[in-house]
Amino acid sequence: MTIQRIFFAVAGLSAVIVGTLSMTGCGSSEASSSSSGPTITPQQFADGVHAVMMADRTVYATHVVTNLKKQESVVTADEYWQDSDDAIPLPAQMFRMGAELVDENKEAGFTYALRSSWPLNEQHQAKTDLEKKALQYIVENPGDNFYGEEVLGDTNYFVAVYPDRAVAEACWTCHNDHPNRGDDYPEFEKDDVMGGVLVRIPLP
Repeated sequence: MTIQRIFFAVAGLSAVIVGTLSMTGCGSSEASSSSSGPTITPQQFADGVHAVMMADRTVYATHVVTNLKKQESVVTADEYWQDSDDAIPLPAQMFRMGAELVDENKEAGFTYALRSSWPLNEQHQAKTDLEKKALQYIVENPGDNFYGEEVLGDTNYFVAVYPDRAVAEACWTCHNDHPNRGDDYPEFEKDDVMGGVLVRIPLP
């Protein structure tokens, strides 16, 4: 099995774990009211899936990507990993692949994504006014999450945005050394807020 197939399998497993949480009672109000089991609020649901996602990402960044660098392994984490037989995806790329799998699962009941005020990849820039407000809030209020609601099309969504911190050396060094960074790009250090993790849940 190639390195690429191994890490696609890891991304798929993470998506399955996160998707499983969607069956814990945060669906429609009708399902909640007719069930005698425990129910959770949209915020509790978002907090739960975020905890799973960040645990997976931290383990990958710390125990896979950073360890490979320390070991001076022939296998490296590279933005262009698909063009190499000796490369694996960056942590942000692994995260995005999982998000894409969940987005394809129409029964998941939520979507998630990375967002940043300083995106190196245009896919990670804020898409709505609420997202821009949320990114500003989590930078100005260290340790706090942002919770709100917004209407997109005909659907009302609960939106949670969590600080995306530099948890491993591989995270901040990659950003600090990236050729796409502009002159005003921050110099990140350990635990700095580099962006936000967005969870969006449709409301009944």
